[in-house]
Amino acid sequence: MLFKKLAAAALAIAAMAMPVAAQDFIAGIPRNEALIIQGPAAQNAEWFNLWAPGGGATTNGNQQLTADTLWWINPEGTGDAAWTNALAADKPVYNDDFTQMTVTLKEGIFWSDGVEFTADDVKYTVDTQIAHPGMGWSAPFTVNVESVEVPDRNTVVFNLKAPNSRFHTLFTVRWNAAWIMPKHVFETVDDPLTYAANPPVSLSAYVLHSYDTAGNWVIWKLRDDWQRTSIGQGLTEAPQVKYVVYRNAGNPDARVIEQMNHNLDVINDIAPEGMFTIARDAADSTAYWFPGFPFAHPDPTLPSVLFNHQVEPFNNKDVRWALALMIDIRSVAMGSYRGAANLAALSTPPTGSAITDYYQPMQEWLVNYEVNTGTRTIKPYDPTTAEQIAALVKPQWGDQIPSDPTQLKAMFGEGWWKQDLAAAAELLQKAGFTKNGNQWMKPDGTPFTIKLMVEGDAIPTLARAGTIIAQQWSMEGIQTTVDVAGPTNGQRLGGGDYEAAIYWTVETWGGHPDLSFFLESYHSDFIKPAGEVQPPRNLTRWQDERLDQIIEANRTVGFDDPKVVELGMDYLKLAVEEMPFIPLMAYNKFAPFDTTYWTGYPSAANPYAASGPNWSNLRYMIVALEANPNAPAAQ
Repeated sequence: MLFKKLAAAALAIAAMAMPVAAQDFIAGIPRNEALIIQGPAAQNAEWFNLWAPGGGATTNGNQQLTADTLWWINPEGTGDAAWTNALAADKPVYNDDFTQMTVTLKEGIFWSDGVEFTADDVKYTVDTQIAHPGMGWSAPFTVNVESVEVPDRNTVVFNLKAPNSRFHTLFTVRWNAAWIMPKHVFETVDDPLTYAANPPVSLSAYVLHSYDTAGNWVIWKLRDDWQRTSIGQGLTEAPQVKYVVYRNAGNPDARVIEQMNHNLDVINDIAPEGMFTIARDAADSTAYWFPGFPFAHPDPTLPSVLFNHQVEPFNNKDVRWALALMIDIRSVAMGSYRGAANLAALSTPPTGSAITDYYQPMQEWLVNYEVNTGTRTIKPYDPTTAEQIAALVKPQWGDQIPSDPTQLKAMFGEGWWKQDLAAAAELLQKAGFTKNGNQWMKPDGTPFTIKLMVEGDAIPTLARAGTIIAQQWSMEGIQTTVDVAGPTNGQRLGGGDYEAAIYWTVETWGGHPDLSFFLESYHSDFIKPAGEVQPPRNLTRWQDERLDQIIEANRTVGFDDPKVVELGMDYLKLAVEEMPFIPLMAYNKFAPFDTTYWTGYPSAANPYAASGPNWSNLRYMIVALEANPNAPAAQ
């Protein structure tokens, strides 16, 4: 009886956390024509400029539903099936030495205000961002582009400053990419960095319908001329989803309640307990990426302990390695994901083709890898971690946990680093640290303390991981406090306003061994001084000549060349040696779908699109969904 009272109280509290009343945000819109998605709270809801920082949310449907660029990669696909020609009519064409790239564009594509899209828009996008260093893609365009030519309205020629066989990836969406700017709009404004772009002119299938000035929701409407878009040209009939609603659905518990009340079709992420509750109590009206444990969708993204290399002592690899060896990854996996975590010892997500391209071939190297602690040499890798975590979760999940070692590694990961407190202490001593009682002192004699930043409720699993790691470090004499950044998380990471953080700085294509999606941005050319915004995605500001050499070599081989894997392994070995950040696990997202109104969601069995609402690839899911014929009548 007491348990029931406590549970009821918890649900009541969660309901109070909901930011808006259940149906107020779609007043006047038929529920069975609207797909409702968990979105972020926007700090500056008036801002829709995708190319300049202005505080508005880009993952509230703006980049997912209105923006477009040349190509797309499905992170769940492999080979040719993963590639989509969007605004481009075909794949990029390079000259022999990769110093020039030619693109042919599709015809018949129009902006939502009726102006036709042409090669002039592409040239304007590049030239404008080079001319305005604060814009989102200014840095890579400035580094790479010598000039852009437009021989005709459907052809763009990029002349590059140096060979770069990966230049096309700047215009290739996996999560986002260099979105094409509407030349006819931006050329009329005084400063593209201060222009709010409100309302945004859409190049894709949806346009802005309305939004909450407090930032709690945004509604997008299918364009009347949806056929005149790149995604529309690939459809044979109109999308059934007429309205897409991105709404702030409160904390993780509130999201569970909202979905179980059928007021939230797509969840971005919830805590594992919420996932297990939905699977138990709403199985008949819910779809998941996997039909059973671990349920979650494994994003090709790598949650890690990030270190700001411009803040001492995190610029010392012995300190970074010491902090890694203080972590008991089993406790982190159980405390954050209730065991439903796919661990990663390498600095690339353990998803998709990375398992066979990197993780399995490198197991022998990892097992034999040695670290000199200054006192002795150790072999820190433990290939039995999967079996250890399986034993912890089997009492709850029983037969859903396999006994076959290969299946266990597929579920929980190939292995991780042993917790070795003695070796960690030796490494700190090697770095000049001393211990005063139970407090480690830095070489300058001051206490070694850490502020470990987490985003908070937006990503509950990572917030929990941060809390557990902070406790483990504190127990070993490094007093660590958890710093909850909330909606400022992205700005603080990009600006270098942190010491250590739980987030990701590595994201891969997913179904392709090439690591350029993140690796290209790791070149030292892009490193910014403290206080300035760091271009994506090297949030740690790691700088190493050997890393530059790997990146430069990767630019000179084709995207599908076998040498891509060799260079990828060179990077992974360097990252193990330097431990620039501590890779933890794949970003398993508990992201259930409510099927009351819509069916046909992607899954592991049918991975035709990414499932997370932050992913721009979500547009391909939205236009594929079908109305549930058994849905409640329109109101």
